Parts: sequence; C-alpha cells; structure tokens
Amino acid sequence: MSQNEPFYFNKEEPNKGCLLTLRDIILKQDENITETKKYGMPCFCYKKKAFVYLWVDKKTTEPYILFVEGTHLYHPELEEGKRSRMKILRVNPAVDIPMQKLTSLLQTALDLYRKGMVS
Repeated sequence: MSQNEPFYFNKEEPNKGCLLTLRDIILKQDENITETKKYGMPCFCYKKKAFVYLWVDKKTTEPYILFVEGTHLYHPELEEGKRSRMKILRVNPAVDIPMQKLTSLLQTALDLYRKGMVS
C-alpha cells in the first residue's frame, strides 16, 4: 500500500473515483513524474521537484489540483485566491473530467520545468 492510498480510499464517491482518475492522468503525463506525500496530501513531483498536489476543498468538498508554479499559468478557470505562487483548478466530481483542458494545463506546467523556466 502506498503512503497516499488512505487519502484516496477514505474518500466517499464520487470524490474517491475522481481523485483516483486525476492521479492516473497526472502520472501518465510524463515518465519523470513520481507521487509522494507532502503536507499530508498527495504531491506529484517532476524530477523530484513539486509539480502539482491533489486536495479536497473543505467548504465545497470538491477535489482540486494545485499547480505549484501557477503564477506562470494563464487559464480563466485557474484560481489564485490568496496565494502568490500557486493556483488551483477545481474539478467537479459529478461530471466528466475535461481531459483536453486538464492535459493542456498539465503539459504547459510541465514545460516550465522541462525548459528550466522554474527551479
């Protein structure tokens, strides 16, 4: 059992299925992405550098992806909130995951690391 399995499997549906699907989507983006646990949440690293996190909003109970270098990403659905560096993308677990949008955002974020634009 991985260190993050309790995070996923302790959630109720539809969040559990949504989070597991998001996990699979993130891991399939690049062979250099690994999963670990930081700050009590699943953290996905690109070549050992934190890339994205998965979490569930305490107020809405909906999952979201937190992009570590969100300040470099521009998309109308990314929320900055009170964060200066990170942005989140909320994911409605009751509808199909917008694959094209999600894949595009993940690849754009990965390009920041691949091209050395962030450290």
